[in-house]
Amino acid sequence: MRKVVALVRRELIAYFSSPLAYMVLTAFLFLQGYVFYLIIAFLNNPRTEAMAPLRLFFGGTIFFWLFLLFVIPVITMRLVSEERRSGTIEPLLTSPVTEGQVITGKFLAALIFYIILWLPTVIYVLILKHYTAIDLGPVASGYLGVLLLGILFLGVGTFTSTLAKNQLIAAVFAFAAIVILFSVGLIQQLLVSSSAIRQALGYMNLWTQMDDFARGIVDTRHIVYQLSVGLMFLYFAAKSLEVKKWR
Repeated sequence: MRKVVALVRRELIAYFSSPLAYMVLTAFLFLQGYVFYLIIAFLNNPRTEAMAPLRLFFGGTIFFWLFLLFVIPVITMRLVSEERRSGTIEPLLTSPVTEGQVITGKFLAALIFYIILWLPTVIYVLILKHYTAIDLGPVASGYLGVLLLGILFLGVGTFTSTLAKNQLIAAVFAFAAIVILFSVGLIQQLLVSSSAIRQALGYMNLWTQMDDFARGIVDTRHIVYQLSVGLMFLYFAAKSLEVKKWR
């Protein structure tokens, strides 16, 4: 456990020693604040149907998904690819740590940075609570959905970071893989006629899963799916690192 903690600390120092982390944090919060403003302005229109603002904020707009599609690859692109490019991966893998511990430490550091990105958005909840009564149950489940999506997508990004020495290529791989997972809902609606296949794809539909969380519905099937797929990609990442260790 101490080895994993040391790896997490090492990765967090690497994150915050780079100006990229502060650029991502600033851009993310600026854009999230602007989207929150647009949602409030939209709902204040008398002709707009009444709706909870935070339900739109948590996955109810395309901006939510665009943030994840672009931010997650940026967070994960350097995790392993930079180690391979700089040649520091060999000393790391020959030290008394396993490939699984290396991947776990890097993933947890990325997850902590992801959580740090979202923490300031709690201010939006406090602003709404100041002006009107809100149900904190859907708010909590909405943040749970955000966390689970982060685990899923960060797992994908950690795996793709093991596939290339170039950070940009790793980011492109992560973006493509996340788009595929994200597009399952579209495939279900547009292309599939078989009821059995529709039901299977519906189980993997991240759109409806996040909408359930935003409405306060915590379905254990959604939790199991996102955690299991995220852990599966972390397993693939550890195996990929193990293969490259012997090359």
